[in-house]
Amino acid sequence: MSNQAAPAADVSCCPPLNERRVPAEAATAFASAFKALGDPVRLQLMSMIASAESGEICVCDLTPAFDLTGPTISHHLRTLREAGLVDAERRGTWVYYRARPAILRQLAALLTVAPAT
Repeated sequence: MSNQAAPAADVSCCPPLNERRVPAEAATAFASAFKALGDPVRLQLMSMIASAESGEICVCDLTPAFDLTGPTISHHLRTLREAGLVDAERRGTWVYYRARPAILRQLAALLTVAPAT
């Protein structure tokens, strides 16, 4: 199982939306991540992965939390991986997922709105 590279540039590249226009290259990368999170199942999966106590979670713990087939969960996890939101590592027959905190910080920074002065 290969790890995907983060799609977005450094946080410093993109101030909050209300401060300056997002560069085209960054917008493309961020849009991919936001699109991946735009599905309720993927958002829940991302939440479960990001909040995992040990910093990672086995697909064997993710799948039973949903009333969906294993292949459907795998599709959603692949989408999160391809968007650069999670890393995956195969250990024997199981795959373990970890959130990529840097991209999550970038997305949060982009959406941060400073109070009006």
